[in-house]
This record gives sequence, C-alpha cells and structure tokens, in this order.
Amino acid sequence: RHRHKEKWAATAPRIPSTRLALHHFDTSYSLCLGPLWPSVRAGLLCEQKYGALLNNFAAAADHVPQELELLNATDFISEASQNAQQWQRGAAAEEAARGCQEGSGEGRTVMQAEVMTQAETSPLLSASISSKIKCYTFPRGDIMRFRPARPDALGLLDYYLMDAASLLPVLALNVQPDDFVLDLCAAPGGKTLALLQTGFCGHLAANDVSVSRTKRLYQILHSYVPREVRDTVSVTSYDGRDWDQVKGGTFHKVLVDVPCTTDRHSAMEEDNNIFHKRRTKERQMLPMLQLQLLMAGILAVKPGGEVVYSTCSLSPLQNECVVERALDVAEAQFDISVHVEDLSHFRTLFQDTFSFFSDCRLGELVLPHLTANFGPMYFCKLRRM
Repeated sequence: RHRHKEKWAATAPRIPSTRLALHHFDTSYSLCLGPLWPSVRAGLLCEQKYGALLNNFAAAADHVPQELELLNATDFISEASQNAQQWQRGAAAEEAARGCQEGSGEGRTVMQAEVMTQAETSPLLSASISSKIKCYTFPRGDIMRFRPARPDALGLLDYYLMDAASLLPVLALNVQPDDFVLDLCAAPGGKTLALLQTGFCGHLAANDVSVSRTKRLYQILHSYVPREVRDTVSVTSYDGRDWDQVKGGTFHKVLVDVPCTTDRHSAMEEDNNIFHKRRTKERQMLPMLQLQLLMAGILAVKPGGEVVYSTCSLSPLQNECVVERALDVAEAQFDISVHVEDLSHFRTLFQDTFSFFSDCRLGELVLPHLTANFGPMYFCKLRRM
C-alpha cells in the first residue's frame, strides 16, 4: 500500500511554473489593474517588442540610422524631444497671445515674461532627456523584427536589442557630465550600456551579486564598448545590500534595477522561473530584498543626488510599496529626507511609443499592450535631500 502511494506521488503531474505565475497574476493584477488586465495579460502572452539601442562607439553608428529609417523605424527619444520643443513653442505663443488680449502696457510685458518663463521651466516642456541615447522602434502595431546586430571593423556591434521601455529608467536618471554613477544591479548589462551611451559618466560602477551574470556584463562591454571607455567602468560582484559599507555617499546618480518577478518571463518561460515551487520562499522575500537594495542605493548617493528605482513587474508590492517603505526607513532609521520626483511628463513625452498606467501612486508604469508590446517597466525617481 505504501509503495503504491509512493509511486502515485512520484508520477503526479507537476503544475507548470508559467501556469502558477498566470494564476497569481490573474488573482492580484485583476484587482490593481481592473478592466485593463485582460489587455495587459494578452500582451504578456504575446511576443515582446524590441528596440535597437544604437551603439555610438561603433563605426557603423553613422549609416545604421538611415538603414533603420528605411524600414520605417524611428528614434523614439529624438522624436519625443522634437515633440516637446513644438509643444513648448506652441504653448508659449498661445499664452503670449492670450496675454496680449488680457493685458496692456507694462502689465502686459510682465505677463508675457512670466508666461515664457512658465513654458520654459515646465517639467513637460523642458524635460531633460539625453539626446546622445538613440533607440529605434517600429511604429505601434508594426511587429517587424530587427536584424541581428553586426560588428564593425574593430568588432564592435552596431546596436543592442532590448525592451525599449528599459531605457526609461536611464533617461529618468538624467546623467550629467562627469557624474559618478552606480548601477547597483547591473547584469546582464543593457542599462549599463545605455548609461555609457550618454557619454557623460565620469566613472561608472557596475555591480551585480551574481558572478555568472557579471560574466554576461563583461561580454556586453567587450562587444559594444572600446577599451578606453571600458577603463572608466569598474565591474564588481558585491552583495548590493551592503554597498553603503563599501562606498557610501559617493555617487551623483544611482540606478537600482532590482530583481523582481520578471512578469513577462514568468508568464512565458519555464526555465529559471521564480514561480517554481522550489523558489516560493525566494519569491515571497523579494519585496524585502528590493527594499534593502533601494536603501543601499539611497545611502550610496550624495546629498542632493538622485536614485532611480525600477522593476519589470506590474506588482504594487514590488513597486510603489517598496518606495513608500524606503521613504519611511530612510527618515526613521537614518534621518535622511528623500523626495519623490515627478515623472508624469514621461507619460506625455513617450505616449506615442508606450502605454502607461495612469493610476500609479508613485512613479510611472509601462503596461504591455498588443500594439506597443513593451514592458512591464516600473520606474520611480528619488532625490536625497
């Protein structure tokens, strides 16, 4: 009898991790996303859309844009910048005309000056986005694929294929010339490469606790970045939670792209799926790990410096809740005041490329959508006061 039971247990069908993930998502995301969830779910289960991050270090950087534009791909970042400039000019002209109608004489001149200042300083219209980062995407509804990257004469590949939404945390970080930058959870290396494309990093520390993933990071750097630029990057494999004990308060900008449930991967791939029954405890501990990493990022940045926290999950428990808890811990345990920066202008700037969730309490969230199947990508910008 016991042998029979043992055999029955051994041959019982295992529930696929992807099915466990979808069941979890259906239960939790239908509550936080409401009527949007069926559409987002369909996007998660369909082929992901990619962007081509142009490699400014490759010799091919000059002719690749023309090649991609012939395929009807556009650089979504420069397109957003051009739209912002048009909005700025239009808003200034409209407000100035209104001022002419409503005011007169000296009062009118003062009003026009104020209006112009408002148009120039509006977060939407003067949004700082790096013009050196170029990423080509196909239009909404176009599911064409990019060709594989090709090497130039020196062996540097011409572009890096990635989820274009993954660039938004890098753009939000807004690296300035000679900034010391920390990428706390850097592997496999897409965001690290994007940070280098700005040309502004005085020094870049790229860290990841996983030695095997750090090898992938080295491969990316060697495939895309010339030696003289690689020399400005230090690659380490510390536990990111302990970073403040290594180099606390030394960076101008910190990117904290934390491990998460990687919702798209979890819904589609059995391999290395965090919803596998053996990884239940690890998954349950994710918000605590994410909080510890974000706190390490806050402690690593100088007063006045900025931190961007990001995940590729739709989960509020891994997104807004982690940020809210970090604000409380920073104040209560370290007497550090942290201000959440407004990134709502990203929604308007990049509305032609991505589908954004409009109801985030903190930060911004890109939702997968069949016509623009990027994401999920959550990002929130913090300033250490």
